[in-house]
Amino acid sequence: MRPPYLLLDVDGVLIPFPDADGTSPATHDRHDVVPTGLSADDPVTVWLSPSHGPLLMDVIRTGLVTPVWCTSWRQDATTLIGPLLGLPSLPYVDLPRPQITTSHPNGYLWKRDHVDAWLGDKPVAWVDDDFTALDHAWAAERTARGMATFLVQPDPHIGLLAEHLAEKPYLNRT
Repeated sequence: MRPPYLLLDVDGVLIPFPDADGTSPATHDRHDVVPTGLSADDPVTVWLSPSHGPLLMDVIRTGLVTPVWCTSWRQDATTLIGPLLGLPSLPYVDLPRPQITTSHPNGYLWKRDHVDAWLGDKPVAWVDDDFTALDHAWAAERTARGMATFLVQPDPHIGLLAEHLAEKPYLNRT
């Protein structure tokens, strides 16, 4: 049996959003990156915690999950963000680039329909900062149908913490 997927978002999870005063957590280091399609003359500044790499590697090394990026960063997550954290090259969900003005155009996270189709009947632990009540209802429904679905929702101004991955109900292989 294939282990559950561990879907990882970037913005709001590994790169926290600034507080109202524009600050990022003191635990995060500044990096300038150049996403695909942008000019090296105009890099994007990201703030990453050096603790996230070892935290995620501890989970990945168990072999009990299959890590996959699930982010609007797409391939850039594995070529730009992952290396800064010391992560190996990871596959990614090839999300579309929707023409939307909100991350919840239908009342739930815009990625969800694409993720649902991509997952099929596979179990998943999905780490994203932007779930709504409708996403949690979807996860409960999938779980009730025998497809374990565990949503992990960090505070987008703080990002991923060790306790988000400390409880591991998604590792149960029942």
